[in-house]
Amino acid sequence: MPLPMPPRDLFLFLMIVLSWGLNFVAVKLGTDQFPPIFMTFLRFIIVSLVLVPFVPMPRGNWWKLLALSFTMGTLHFSLVFTGISGVDASTAAIAVQMQVPFAAILASIFFKDRLGWRRILGMVIAFGGVAVMVGEPRLGDQYGSLALVLGAAMAFAVSSVQMKKTQGISGWTITAWISLLALPQLLIVTWVLEDGQMASLHSADLIGWGALLFTALGSTLIGHGLWARMVTRYDINQAAPFTLMVPVVGAASGIIFLHEPLTVPFLIGGTLTLAGVGIIILRRPGLGAPVRERL
Repeated sequence: MPLPMPPRDLFLFLMIVLSWGLNFVAVKLGTDQFPPIFMTFLRFIIVSLVLVPFVPMPRGNWWKLLALSFTMGTLHFSLVFTGISGVDASTAAIAVQMQVPFAAILASIFFKDRLGWRRILGMVIAFGGVAVMVGEPRLGDQYGSLALVLGAAMAFAVSSVQMKKTQGISGWTITAWISLLALPQLLIVTWVLEDGQMASLHSADLIGWGALLFTALGSTLIGHGLWARMVTRYDINQAAPFTLMVPVVGAASGIIFLHEPLTVPFLIGGTLTLAGVGIIILRRPGLGAPVRERL
């Protein structure tokens, strides 16, 4: 029987939702001042400095973590940060939720997880919602950036499959070492694909540095720290539905703080996408939860 939820724990869940939802605005503000992959590099430096001294060495799992540092660390975050830099934060907050149907598809392939007609219906609705948003005129030249966000969602789904094979390691240990192992990869990628890194360090203002710190500390340490605490206290089918509020907060914060337009196609497409994702999560709550402590 599900545990009753006192007001304090409800408040903590809402803090998690806020920290993850507002992260889309923070990334958008940060990538206005830092090259996006370079910002990812800086973010992982901060996370590594804060976490690595306090977690054990993952002996016997280095190759698994190295592979995960590429898909989750370098690929997912480079794609999502670069995508958000070129698309509205509100659109990215909705589109990145496609990681849930992508993860369901991969789980059915690699783990023989039966989809069932309800989850298939949820996927169709979610993909239909993205199609409606793609057809929105205001996207204009943002289609490439939206594709990067969807690519980031697929990379996250792939890392979900990898994560199932890293048993016996705490989420904080995985987060710390993936962040550290991804640093040389990100340094090479930003050096090859971007420029203006050093100039951004000198020109960034308090908003830029604050956004960077929020993505590293607010989203990771506060959001995921609280999440790790709450999922040990409640069943995943009680906790996972709260993740459906994250894209709502993300979209709303983009509209409120960045003055992004709220249009009818976006409202319809976003609602359909979240409805489809909601069906999948409610049928399989674990798909809505972050991969251990999501970076």
